[in-house]
Amino acid sequence: MAASMIAAVCWVPRGAANPIPLKAEPPADDEIEALKIAHDLEVHRSSDAEDDLFEDDDEDMGADKLPDPVAQAIAAAQALRGSEGRAKGVDSLVDDLAELDMEHYDDEDEGEDAGIQLFGNGGLGAAYYASNAEDPYIVNKEEDDEEDEIEDMTIKESDLVLLTARTEDDVSHLEVWVYESGEVDEDGASNMYVHHDIMLPAFPLSLAWLDCGPIGKEKGNFVAIGTMQPEIEIWDLDIIDEVEPVAVLGGPVISRMEEEIKKKKSKKKKKEKKIKLKEGSHTDAVLGLAWNLEFRNVVASGSADNSVKIWDVVTQKCQHTVHCHNDKVQAVAWNKKQPTVLLSGSFDRTVAMVDGRAPDQNAIWWGVGSDVESLAWDPHTEHTFVVSLEDGTVCAHDIRNVGSVSKPAPGTTSKTLYTIHAHEKAVCSVSFNSAAPNLLATTSTDKTVKLWDLSDNQPTCIGSVNPKVGAIFSSGFCNDLPFLLAVGGSKGNLHVWNTLEVTEVANRFGSFASGINHKK
Repeated sequence: MAASMIAAVCWVPRGAANPIPLKAEPPADDEIEALKIAHDLEVHRSSDAEDDLFEDDDEDMGADKLPDPVAQAIAAAQALRGSEGRAKGVDSLVDDLAELDMEHYDDEDEGEDAGIQLFGNGGLGAAYYASNAEDPYIVNKEEDDEEDEIEDMTIKESDLVLLTARTEDDVSHLEVWVYESGEVDEDGASNMYVHHDIMLPAFPLSLAWLDCGPIGKEKGNFVAIGTMQPEIEIWDLDIIDEVEPVAVLGGPVISRMEEEIKKKKSKKKKKEKKIKLKEGSHTDAVLGLAWNLEFRNVVASGSADNSVKIWDVVTQKCQHTVHCHNDKVQAVAWNKKQPTVLLSGSFDRTVAMVDGRAPDQNAIWWGVGSDVESLAWDPHTEHTFVVSLEDGTVCAHDIRNVGSVSKPAPGTTSKTLYTIHAHEKAVCSVSFNSAAPNLLATTSTDKTVKLWDLSDNQPTCIGSVNPKVGAIFSSGFCNDLPFLLAVGGSKGNLHVWNTLEVTEVANRFGSFASGINHKK
């Protein structure tokens, strides 16, 4: 059984994706080899850090719980990374291939049966044609195959696209899913499949879709990815089989692939030295990302280095670094109605609010009772946000009831609009419904999703489900079909739930569901 998990999910706005994605130019052989080496290095370097950031639940498969054959394979692969082990492994592989003599595997035998023919009397006879074009039994299907391939890769107008950051057996990749909302099977369920994926060099932790790339002129289809490494990669989702991001915010001055190619060409062993980072780079894992819908070139990031950074995607430069916290910054969020206002939540048990134009001035804090897991602005009002905590609670705050102008002392909690004791374990994500005011979804490592009616600041649980994805790390309502909720978790399964199937949701919020008539 493979160890797999989904750390983050993200919807792509309908119509943003190119209906027929482009194919990337194939990389050179030395680039492919360098990427493989760089990936192995990242897996090795990040394994210890991953253990610090994630805990396995009782059904998750940690490294110490892998099936014996998998554990042995990983151990063998790690052993081969050493110079001596690698040399022995390569020599053994060469010997085995030589014994098999694969180069002459398909050669015809020259023994006593060499003259036996399957057809005819040994001559070419009637089975021979001067060319395939003259053979009536051969049909040239190249054009049909090409048309079928284009049809298979086409994203229709009715399709929805969503992204998952998946890690499976130490291999990480971004999956681009297509959800066929316009077609249902005999059970009334919509089809969902992986359209294409992107190999990632390190364990992914956070995703943010954006329509602004490094060119910055026309709108595109991009995603920012935060990983266990200190850089933020920007990938073009409309290019298939690409091996490098279109831009990298922060990180090493020389990319890992360039460094490996340089080492290979020099043919000299160099002592591993401390990696030099770009000016303004994070120095640790990027845990949270948020794109600014109004100022399209702006992305905010929160990191395990305790800082918040504001980036310009076009120039690929850090514009501001904010030091509001003294522990890991788990989540960041821009206010959709006041787009210069930025929230950040930390393991130091505080939430900070700053103005992105002058983020080092006039910060406001709220103290909370546990480590912050996620936070979200209410899209239906400019002054309310919720924050979810490691102890299973969700708190709501109104910024008009001003928090503290000085950082709260450890253990100090601020006044809330309401507090929900939502789950038995950490609430890893919260998501507001963009169409229905007061509808909130919460997900937890207790493996459940819960739906809440927040009307009159009197939260009521109106639905709950265990989607069988394990501990749930990420979720999100779709803006285009807003009652669809995507969740991903420790079992590596993506689940899309039509929350209108819940009777109480349909009764209370069905009037906001115009145009939604499918069942899943």
